[in-house]
Amino acid sequence: MVGSFGVGMPLASESGPHLPSVEDFILPEILFQGTPFAMNRIILIRVIAAIVLMVVLGATASRAKLIPGRWQGVVEMGLDFVRNSVVYSVMGEERGKRYLPMITTLFFTIFVFNLCGVIPGANMAATATMVMPLVFALWVMVQYWIAAARSQGLGRYIRHEVFTPGIPWPVYILLSPIQLLELLVIRPASLTIRLFANMISGHLMLATCIGFLQYCLVDMADKMVGVPVGVLWFAGSLLMTLFEAFVAFLQAYVFAILATVYINLSYPED
Repeated sequence: MVGSFGVGMPLASESGPHLPSVEDFILPEILFQGTPFAMNRIILIRVIAAIVLMVVLGATASRAKLIPGRWQGVVEMGLDFVRNSVVYSVMGEERGKRYLPMITTLFFTIFVFNLCGVIPGANMAATATMVMPLVFALWVMVQYWIAAARSQGLGRYIRHEVFTPGIPWPVYILLSPIQLLELLVIRPASLTIRLFANMISGHLMLATCIGFLQYCLVDMADKMVGVPVGVLWFAGSLLMTLFEAFVAFLQAYVFAILATVYINLSYPED
């Protein structure tokens, strides 16, 4: 039996359940093998999720009404949440209008990509490898540096951040390298690693619950403890699925608000 989480290995065997590991995320190519367009399972999930997201939002926008229906109301609620609770709450309305499309795109894309981890047939978050979170983080940092260059001049901004005014000059020997490291490495790394680590750990925990569930209900079904223990693992799997759906939203929110904060930091203080 092939694991439902796409790991390509049996979840259970006579020696016990197969517990997923990080190596299971190195997936074989399944489409266009040997070409520059080769795709493995997680890339295919990303492509499908992106197409579905664009089609759904595009169809909603094309059929928008003055008095919204239920679905339009849900979409507008999500848009209002990003606008008021993420962008405008950090940047204010005047500055936030410039970055509202970008942050909204980030939030919805990351949320849908994360949610793929609990959608039957996908069963893997599209952000559960390092590449996708890194692409999102680099997009944020490019906008960050563009905003800094536009608002203050890039050289002036770096000088102000690395050599913070009002600090005794001997402190710069220790502080300046740390500040430079934060600008160039820590901020993009914090966006990338937080999203990637949360989604891959959630996938592994949920896959572990499913693995033990199958082991108890299939391989140990003839034993007295098999079914009762399997019921407990079923309850754990259900709770983990609901928790992962919540984490999918939470990590999209955290990424969006951190992106907004980082971009806002590139502007001079009012």
